[in-house]
Amino acid sequence: MLKHEFSVDMTWEGCSKAVSRVLNKLGRTEFDLDLPINSINSEHSTNTLLETLGKTEKAHSYLGPKK
Repeated sequence: MLKHEFSVDMTWEGCSKAVSRVLNKLGRTEFDLDLPINSINSEHSTNTLLETLGKTEKAHSYLGPKK
């Protein structure tokens, strides 16, 4: 499964919890969050992940695939 790397503007733990809640709603998504960089391992498309991250209203960008 392809691992995608995203940057999400998270400044405190509450931000990371909000991002986690939104990603958990996708199902079949594993992710590792740390405040500066987020790695997401998912069966979902990059577009779906970007759309989902957009629901957090946090600035985010796709950094590229990781193997």
